[in-house]
Amino acid sequence: MSDEADRMQRWIEAARAELELPTDVTIDVAALLDLARISAHGVVRPAAPLTTFLAGYAAGLAGGSDADIARAVDRLAALAAALPDAD
Repeated sequence: MSDEADRMQRWIEAARAELELPTDVTIDVAALLDLARISAHGVVRPAAPLTTFLAGYAAGLAGGSDADIARAVDRLAALAAALPDAD
């Protein structure tokens, strides 16, 4: 694991502990970073962190399972990619 990936993993675990999030939920870093990229390029740059927040919020309201997270990420990625000005 690279230093960057190791640091990211440590951050995720620290944030998960701080927020008292369950450890049985998978945090798909690649999917979330891809969603951020798609929204930054398909909408506007500042949309990236807001879009990932919205995905997490929607997933939490839906129950917070891995499937809920994947569904929210997929829906927002498709929405951002479908915008007329999307790359």
